Amino acid sequence: MDDDQLLRYSRHILLDEIGIEGQQRLLGARALIIGAGGLGSPAALYLAAAGVGRIVLVDDDDVDLTNLQRQVMHATARIGQPKVDSGRAALLQINPGIEVVALRERAGAERLTELVGAADVVLDCSDNFATRHAVNRACVAARVPLVSGAAIRFDGQLSVFDPRQADSPCYACLFPEAAGFVDAACSSMGVFAPLVGVIGAMQAAEALKLLVGIGQSLAGRLLLLDGRAMEWTSIAVARNADCQVCSGVGKPV
Repeated sequence: MDDDQLLRYSRHILLDEIGIEGQQRLLGARALIIGAGGLGSPAALYLAAAGVGRIVLVDDDDVDLTNLQRQVMHATARIGQPKVDSGRAALLQINPGIEVVALRERAGAERLTELVGAADVVLDCSDNFATRHAVNRACVAARVPLVSGAAIRFDGQLSVFDPRQADSPCYACLFPEAAGFVDAACSSMGVFAPLVGVIGAMQAAEALKLLVGIGQSLAGRLLLLDGRAMEWTSIAVARNADCQVCSGVGKPV
């Protein structure tokens, strides 16, 4: 690290759990963020500020006026721009010393395999079950940890799925594809603006912990937030031995 980096990241370096070695890990790390909206905005901003060396943003949507109530990575002047381009501009304004790759696309299974395979951690900030399951399958196959968040109305949830751990469940263990869960869109249901900031920031925190190798992740736990009462509920989640995605993956032969 040069003198500017030592100063920029000094508050991380002061933490015994991170220090210079941990910050160097962040500078060399690669994060993939699926979704550059409500959750992706705070998650990406904090990863950029923290010095994650390469951030890949994937989203096929454009910035709309209705986004600005909660998607803090975007600005009025960038309405109509692709969200990934708007996001890249915001991240580089905060930290010009990192690399930000903007991919305006809806990545399919084959593309996700490629993108996840090149990442050290994946943050699922999408808003639909189809994408979440596709990202989960790619992460399980590549054995890359996944930080998953969701928010609607006043309710949020957060967990980590780490296929590097033999006993860690995957997203499909909690929400099997065959269960037929129905997507709830914030365009019809609404969403409390600070809620996505809380969940997205916590996704960033879990991702940074995984990249540095500190603390205990949320693998095996699902956090639920009731934003009206501001109460958290923690639920233990076990791996499903019959899961169609992760059963047999990571187990001793």
